[in-house]
Amino acid sequence: MMLAYMDRAAAAAEPEDAGEPVVAEDAAGCAAARDFGGLVSVRPAAVVRPASADDVAKAIRAAALTAHLTVAARGNGHSVGGQAMAEGGLVLDMRALALSRRAPMQLVRAPGGAALADVPGGALWEEVLHWAVKNHGLAPASWTDYLRLTVGGTLSNGGVSGQSFRYGPQVSNVAELEVVTGDGECRVCSPSSHPDLFFAVLGGLGQFGVITRARIPLHPAPQTVRWTRVVYASFADYAADAEWLVTRPPEAAFDYVEGFAFVNSDDPVNGWPTVPIPGGARFDASLLPAGAGPVLYCLEVALHQHQHRPDDVDQVVGGMMQPLRYVRGLEFAADVGYVEFLSRVNRVEEEARRNGSWAAPHPWLNLFVSASDIAAFDRAVLNAMLADGIDGPMLVYPMLKSKWDPNTSVALPEGEIFYLVALLRFCRPGGPPVEELVAQNGAILDACRCNGFDFKTYFPCHRGEAEWARHFGAAGWKRFVERKARYDPLAILAPGQRIFPRAGTSPAAGPGMALRES
Repeated sequence: MMLAYMDRAAAAAEPEDAGEPVVAEDAAGCAAARDFGGLVSVRPAAVVRPASADDVAKAIRAAALTAHLTVAARGNGHSVGGQAMAEGGLVLDMRALALSRRAPMQLVRAPGGAALADVPGGALWEEVLHWAVKNHGLAPASWTDYLRLTVGGTLSNGGVSGQSFRYGPQVSNVAELEVVTGDGECRVCSPSSHPDLFFAVLGGLGQFGVITRARIPLHPAPQTVRWTRVVYASFADYAADAEWLVTRPPEAAFDYVEGFAFVNSDDPVNGWPTVPIPGGARFDASLLPAGAGPVLYCLEVALHQHQHRPDDVDQVVGGMMQPLRYVRGLEFAADVGYVEFLSRVNRVEEEARRNGSWAAPHPWLNLFVSASDIAAFDRAVLNAMLADGIDGPMLVYPMLKSKWDPNTSVALPEGEIFYLVALLRFCRPGGPPVEELVAQNGAILDACRCNGFDFKTYFPCHRGEAEWARHFGAAGWKRFVERKARYDPLAILAPGQRIFPRAGTSPAAGPGMALRES
């Protein structure tokens, strides 16, 4: 069956667009057998490079005819736990779809004149940014910190950054999707057309369909950004100020609010040197209050400028910062271009590639923690378990639940304000073994559970029905299972998430039956 499928796929593909499917001879030599996390390696049977949504549909329909064959959509390979892998199955290289001449980015207009971008699911957000700004002077409102992720990938998870508190996550900034569901059907969906499928796919972890195209609202792109960082010795002050900023009315709000914890030392990777904006002033530790603890906090904000007027922005930003309780004198600011600001993490990637840590394992842990528990989390985790740092960023910043549509598949904590906690470890030469870091992540999760924290994992990687049911909650899990049975009855899609085992070739054997049998 596999050989027959590959013959058909090769005949359907245009070589100049996508090439023929590639058989994975061994896991070590196949990029689709690995991901950015570097913790999992499984061998697919074949990698398919689709040039169109029809090619994606053909691959899924072929998989449905072969017992136990699964299909995973892979973007730029930045999952960290094997979520985009398919052991013994088909991996769809969605970057091929973005590079195909059949699926260019296009500017479209809504009936009222609003601008939108039609982009392939395999396009990088970096590519969307440059295309929209350069060609049209426009840009999406919501981003991720790292732009070399695919549109389909972030929309399948959430897509968060410092803009999320104001403009919502990326899953709240989509007008329409083209999706190939697990039955091999290509459907166009939106909040008004097939809304259940639309919201199921957003944050759906790839379980209900493969996003082949997305229609993203665009807005006038700012010219420059006033980028500011300030330092706190008190977590209570940091959290209170951050929450105050994200709940300000739009006319009195920043466009971006993030923050991170760092070590109170001169450690170049974990400490004071990580705070100053590149090219800015030196961190003067003598300004810290006596008795400052082992962990400090940096609040990072940005204000967009559509016309660059430094004097005006000085006054506006000064007024917004004046009530905050940060350590005076530990302020860092710069005016940078809008594209430069959004591309700021590229500098981190370039350095990590130079020192070899980009290719090392990345045992990252991402959590959403309720604001009601974030102070206790700081005490139990940041100041106890991670007081020496993690050789990478420890992001901690608030978002608003009201900016997320509850119809999407994303699981969130209770309450209006919750925090993203992103522990983005880089394994360095001579550092702790990766097994020790993975074990520490497990200990952090155990601490959250033992303390009764209201939290959810972001980019979840659970094992077994009980863990997934706890993640989604009773009502959310029931809806998730029902949607799986509706849109992927054989549980063909996204096997790397390990949520539903592959059912038989009969549509009658859906995911609910598979779960009962496991």
